[in-house]
Amino acid sequence: MCESAKEKDHLALKEKGNTCFKAGDVQGALCSYTKALKLTDSPADHAVLYRNRSACYLKLEDYSKAEADASRALETDPGDVKARFRRAQAFQKLGRLDQAFLDAQRCAQLEPKNKAFQDLLRQLGAQIQQKSQQLNSTDARVQQMFSLLLDASSKECDRQKAAQNLVVLSREEAGAEQIFRNDGVKLIQKLLQSKQEDVILSALRTLVGLCTGHQSRTMAIVNELGMDQLCAVMGSGASTVSLAACHLLQVMFEALTEGMNRDIKGKDEAILPEPSKELRSMLRHLLEMIPASNVSGPGRDSAINLLVKQVPRKSMKTSDNSLTLWVIDQGLKKILQVAGTVPELSQGPTLTDNTQMSCSVLLNKLYDDLKSEKERENFNKLCEEYVQQHFNQHGLDGKLHAIQTVSVLLQGPSEVGNRTLEMSGMMDAVISLCASEDVTHQQVAVEALIHAAGKAKRASFITANGVALLKDLYKKSENDRIRVRALVGLCKLGSAGGTDFSMKQFAEGSTLKLAKQCRKWLCNESLPPTSRRWSVEGLAYLTFDADVKEDMVEDKNALLAMFELAKSEDKTVLFAVGSTLVNCTNSYDVEKPDPQMVELAKYAKQHVPEEHPKDASSYVEKRLVKLLEAGVVSALVCMVKQESPALTEACKECIARVFLAVVERQEDRGTVVAQGGGKALIPLATDNTDVGKVKAAQALAKIAITSNPEIAFPGERIYEVVRPLLNLLSLECTLLQNFEALMALTNLSGISERLRQKIIKEKAVSKIEGYMFEEHELVRAAATECMCNLVLSKEVQELYLATGNDRLKLLVLYSGEEDDRLRKAAAGTLAMLTAEQPELCSRIPGTTTHWLEIVQALLLSEIPDLRHRGVVIVQNMMQAEKSLAEALMESEALEILSVLAKGGGGIPEPVSKVAQNCLDQAVEYGVIRGRDGKETGTEP
Repeated sequence: MCESAKEKDHLALKEKGNTCFKAGDVQGALCSYTKALKLTDSPADHAVLYRNRSACYLKLEDYSKAEADASRALETDPGDVKARFRRAQAFQKLGRLDQAFLDAQRCAQLEPKNKAFQDLLRQLGAQIQQKSQQLNSTDARVQQMFSLLLDASSKECDRQKAAQNLVVLSREEAGAEQIFRNDGVKLIQKLLQSKQEDVILSALRTLVGLCTGHQSRTMAIVNELGMDQLCAVMGSGASTVSLAACHLLQVMFEALTEGMNRDIKGKDEAILPEPSKELRSMLRHLLEMIPASNVSGPGRDSAINLLVKQVPRKSMKTSDNSLTLWVIDQGLKKILQVAGTVPELSQGPTLTDNTQMSCSVLLNKLYDDLKSEKERENFNKLCEEYVQQHFNQHGLDGKLHAIQTVSVLLQGPSEVGNRTLEMSGMMDAVISLCASEDVTHQQVAVEALIHAAGKAKRASFITANGVALLKDLYKKSENDRIRVRALVGLCKLGSAGGTDFSMKQFAEGSTLKLAKQCRKWLCNESLPPTSRRWSVEGLAYLTFDADVKEDMVEDKNALLAMFELAKSEDKTVLFAVGSTLVNCTNSYDVEKPDPQMVELAKYAKQHVPEEHPKDASSYVEKRLVKLLEAGVVSALVCMVKQESPALTEACKECIARVFLAVVERQEDRGTVVAQGGGKALIPLATDNTDVGKVKAAQALAKIAITSNPEIAFPGERIYEVVRPLLNLLSLECTLLQNFEALMALTNLSGISERLRQKIIKEKAVSKIEGYMFEEHELVRAAATECMCNLVLSKEVQELYLATGNDRLKLLVLYSGEEDDRLRKAAAGTLAMLTAEQPELCSRIPGTTTHWLEIVQALLLSEIPDLRHRGVVIVQNMMQAEKSLAEALMESEALEILSVLAKGGGGIPEPVSKVAQNCLDQAVEYGVIRGRDGKETGTEP
């Protein structure tokens, strides 16, 4: 490309960027400036483009890049006052107040009369003074806490109070920094060695405050305290201490992997070393904890939970899975060792009811994170070698360890489980051990058989060979633990037809008998919780049958027993409860077959799925009422709060589906909100499967439409609802979901300016504008209603003020549409815009030649709301410019306004009052003459 062409191109791109920026298209402007930078070598041009790009980054709240670009501009032209001002603004947002003050001071020296510079200088002066006072005050408080904690003669209650105050102080940035710099970590190390649980908890929570969002402090703390001590605290017997230590390590992982948060970023960024050494050290210690005999059950669960959360990639878009490969290489056998432990047979590691389910989840996460067949084959090979090694040992203990390992694999990466199950002699050993006289041997074998029955590869084999065995165990065993597990195996096999009414494995009534026995076990409080949990597993399969669903919701005792289990310490029951509730509420996805395809299938004598009569919507609605009366919402809320690997994404999806079902009826939404459903749905809408996120977001939308959002989502939670709702504004979602999201956003945007700002910052305006063009009437109207509230914000008003777009034209045209709801929304938006930005009034005649007819139609409408909007628009136009008043008074609008101003005949008082104001304005301009307060015609 020749130099002159390049020059023209970069100038054109710069102009395009300027136009985009003025129109509010910041991303478009950023793109244009970036392209222009590549097309010119001129230092002067670079300086201007960097300065302009800095303004874009400021708007996008990427303050580090805004500062970097402003600095580049100043390197070329130190006298560029705009670039210096932008750098000062960026420094302010980054917390670098001293540097911001110097830049603002220089700007004020260069342009002493510039009000923006003076205002920024005053703001920074006040902020620096406040920070100085805060630091001095905090320093004294920190010293006081340390004195009390170090003084052995202090009263115990005073020391405990000081420890609690230290926690509160650590949550403030100034306080955290002061604790850290006053050798606070060494003191906290001493507190961790205390024998008192509340002091240890205070120390752990203080460390959480120090580490949250701060990478450099976290690295220093990890190195100073050492992972041995932190893991020892987490592996202690006290479950509350173990959970607190787990939370601290979680915060440390996040700080090391995500770096410092925006408010702090920039302080010590340049000298920050790579944190991978600390990360690997933390992971190595966690892997060593898993099989360690001196670690408590809750501590082991916490270690597994941390690995579940931290090792696999958060997004499949990230190509690097090296951490997963490292953990498989270093720790897979350690995980399998715990997975295969049979507590009754060995002196192995202490387990809780949740440990082996947590192992299943971890193994599944690791397997799912593998990218190639080679990696998956290696995983399979390691598992097979481990199982084979134990299976071939002399004596039964090795075989039972191998079978238990297979059970855990079947519940996790089932492909791997199936391969180990197909190893020579494995299935024969399982079948033969089912007949063992030793209860523990029987239990291990029956559980393996049950888990195998749930997998398609083995189900047909077990249906043919295992049903008689399971029936025999159920009828003849004298041990309840065996009988309940055998019953679950029968339940799994009996539900093979799913919801298809025409495909049942067992004779008529058999599934009902099995379900009845399951409910009996469930309500039997003399049974251990693990055995009762197995009865819920059975119901999770049997409730595919609508007759079973009906019996289940009628049995209030069974429902209450199931909900109590869902709230208990045994987290392994969560998925079974979730699945049972999904089945009872019919909140699973069902594809309705095409009627023509059904007829073809019948003609070809192919199987056609049939719906059970009791799966009709009238039955489902009654079941939902029964579940609500039994307290399903409080159970769901408790399930969401569980911090356990057992609360898998699949489990969260089940909970989200049930929540969506229970908020379907408008009259039930108040109950759901009152029992904490609104709060529980927010995390489900952000951390879930893709389907689960949509279901939870739709439930949030339904609540926000009919309930007061400030009550449903109190405090800061209301701002967390915005993003899930915006995720429903997607082409992948249904029109109903789009519509409900727009309705909910309309309610939120009408509450406060801060909420409107949140919606705008989430880049919602362009999405909402897109739906204003939707073909479906209701969606189009809902989007326009939402815009009607958003135009109360200056940023949105500026979009309408910008030239070169048809935003205003669309509102004028929609004000003349046949759809009354759309007309109300568009005219309302127009009324507010013309009141807030009078200069828009002069542009209305240029939008369409029919503008006058549209305005007159509003004035003549039989709908009071439309008429009111019409007179307000006319009033705004007449107050804005005399020429507009003349144009309106020369039309039929004069006669219509005169009639409206007289009132009576059902004309509301606000309408007649505004109409009279319009006439008074016309008289004031001299456009019409007043005689005895009445209109006499236009001026000659």
